[in-house]
Amino acid sequence: MKKLLALLLLSLFALSGCGYNQIQSNEEGVFAAWADVEATYQRRADLIPNLVETVKGYAAHEKETLTEVTNARAKVGQMQVNASDLGNPATLQKFQAAQGELSSALSRLLVVAERYPDLKANQNFLDLQHQLEGTENRINVARQRYNDAVRIFNTSIRTFPNNLTNNYMLHLERKEPFKAEAGAEAAPKVKF
Repeated sequence: MKKLLALLLLSLFALSGCGYNQIQSNEEGVFAAWADVEATYQRRADLIPNLVETVKGYAAHEKETLTEVTNARAKVGQMQVNASDLGNPATLQKFQAAQGELSSALSRLLVVAERYPDLKANQNFLDLQHQLEGTENRINVARQRYNDAVRIFNTSIRTFPNNLTNNYMLHLERKEPFKAEAGAEAAPKVKF
């Protein structure tokens, strides 16, 4: 009986260092960080209709730019990434491409705003522009936090003894971090 109890205690002690709970906690961290990324993108998507309507009232002849922003926002709204897709680089690349198109369209919209001083002076537009700038910063922070969570998770499933727990019990795949878009290393050209 004492041997059985000792064996049971030794087994519990050995299992407590296997990393199972740490790996589970780290994966939940990745999912939570991804949810933050989606929430910040949603905030941006919610702001865009208000920004577009404000600009539309002052620059009706720039319809093409406004249409591009609206279409890019619609495309982003159709692109969904689930937690199960976080290990798929192709899905994340498509998601990033849709977000990149929206960012590009927003940049063109802001150039339109620079061309029209009366629009720039409009307080509603300025407020929305500041909110949009803040949202872009939030998106960047959320991406960085997601990448940190991915790094922690990927490290936890690759280091000893957690790698044994993952290989024999969990079989979890590495998660994909956000990567810079192609051409992101070049500074954008703004022409007035």
